[in-house]
Amino acid sequence: MEIYVVKNGDTVYQIARRYSVPVDDIVFANQLQNPDVLSVGQALLIPNRETRRTVNRGDTLYSIARRYGVSLARLTAANPQITDPNRIYPGQTVILPADGQPTREIIVNGYVTDAEDSTLNATLPYLTFLSPFSYRSDRLGNLTPTFHLNLALSGGHRTANLLTLTNLKEEGGFSSQIAHAILTDQTVQDNFLSNVEALLGQGGWYGVNVDFEYVYQFDRESYNQFLRRLTGRMHHLGYIVVTALAPKLSEGQQGLLYAAHDYAAHGRTVDYVVLMTYEWGYTYGPAMAVAPLNMVRRVLDYAVQVMPAERILMGVPNYGYDWTLPFVQGSAARSLTNVEAVTLAGQMKAGIQYDQAAQSPFFRYRDGEGRQHEVWFEDARSLRAKYALVEEYGLAGVSFWNLNHLFRTNFLVLESMFQVEKVL
Repeated sequence: MEIYVVKNGDTVYQIARRYSVPVDDIVFANQLQNPDVLSVGQALLIPNRETRRTVNRGDTLYSIARRYGVSLARLTAANPQITDPNRIYPGQTVILPADGQPTREIIVNGYVTDAEDSTLNATLPYLTFLSPFSYRSDRLGNLTPTFHLNLALSGGHRTANLLTLTNLKEEGGFSSQIAHAILTDQTVQDNFLSNVEALLGQGGWYGVNVDFEYVYQFDRESYNQFLRRLTGRMHHLGYIVVTALAPKLSEGQQGLLYAAHDYAAHGRTVDYVVLMTYEWGYTYGPAMAVAPLNMVRRVLDYAVQVMPAERILMGVPNYGYDWTLPFVQGSAARSLTNVEAVTLAGQMKAGIQYDQAAQSPFFRYRDGEGRQHEVWFEDARSLRAKYALVEEYGLAGVSFWNLNHLFRTNFLVLESMFQVEKVL
C-alpha cells in the first residue's frame, strides 16, 4: 500500500500507469464517485504495490516504519539485506512491503446505528466486535433498542456482537438523571441488570458495552461500584464488559462529560475501555479537526499512566464536518462522510490541504451564496497516522464511531498495518 497526493494536472489514468496498477483498483480502493475529477492535495490509496525508498540522513528503520504505516517487524522481514537493523545509512534502499501480512493482531470495535446489509457485509470482516447503538434505559431500568440492523450477518464474518447500553433519552441526548437512577437506586439497578441478562439470554451476544455519558460528578463512585457489580455478573455468565469514556487529559479534568469517568477504576474493572478520542471539531463548535493527532496523543499520554494499555481501544471517527464561516455560536456544522467530503472538494474545485500538527486534511470553498465553508475529514494519511499510535502506545486496538457508511480506504489502511483479531 502507498499513498499518493494528487498534484496539478494529474489524472487517475496517469497515476495508475505510474504505479503499474489498474485504474479500476484505484477507483475501487478510494470509492471515487467521479474518477475524472481529482482535487490537488487529495490523498489516493494505491493498493498492492511494493515500493522502494532511499534512506535519508537521520532515518532509522523505526522512523521509516512509522512514516509509511508498516510494523517494524514487517519492514525488517522485507529487508533481509539489512543485517543490522540498528545501522542504516543515507542512500541505502529500503523495500516497503505491500502484500506481506502484518504480524500483530488488534481488537477492532465498531459502533453502528443504521446500516445497509451491503455496508455491513463489507465492514464486518474488519471487526472483532460490532456494537449496535444502542439499548437505551429509562429511569426504571427498562431497555429499548434504538437501532435497525441485521445482526444475523455478524456470525458469518466471525464478528461478535456487543449489547450497547446507554442512558439516552427517548427524544435523544444523554440523561444525567437516568444514569443517576441506575447507579444509585437499588431497585432500578436490579431491574436494569435483570433486563440485561434477559437480553443476553436470547443469544447472539458476546458481552456488553456500557456508554453512560454526562454522569453527575457526585455519581462517580456509584458508577465505579455499578461497574464492579456488572462485571462480576457478566464474567460469571461468560460475557465480557467494555466501557466508553470521554477523552480526558488529566485525572482532575472538570465538566459534566469528564468528571465521573474514572480512568483508573475502569481500567482495573472491565475488559476493554473505548476512549472517545474525537469530537474536538464538533457540530456546534468552531471549525477544526475532529480528531487532531496532537490532542489524541495527550489523551493517550494520560490514559496509559493510569490504566493498562492492552485494555485501551482508541476511538477513530468515520466522518467529517462542513462549517459555514465565520463561526457563530449556536450555528451547526453539517456532518458528511469522508467520501462525500472528497467528492465535494472536487465539485467545488477546492484544493485539499493537510494540517501537520493535527495530521488531518481540510479544504475551504464558497457556496452559491458566496459564503465561505471549511471542511475537515479523514483520509488515508490521517488514518495511517492514527493507527501508528496503536503500535507506539501498545494499545489493544481501535473503535470506530460510526460505521453506518462504508469508507473502504480506512479498512485497507488498517489491513496493511494490522491483522484483526477474531474471537469467534
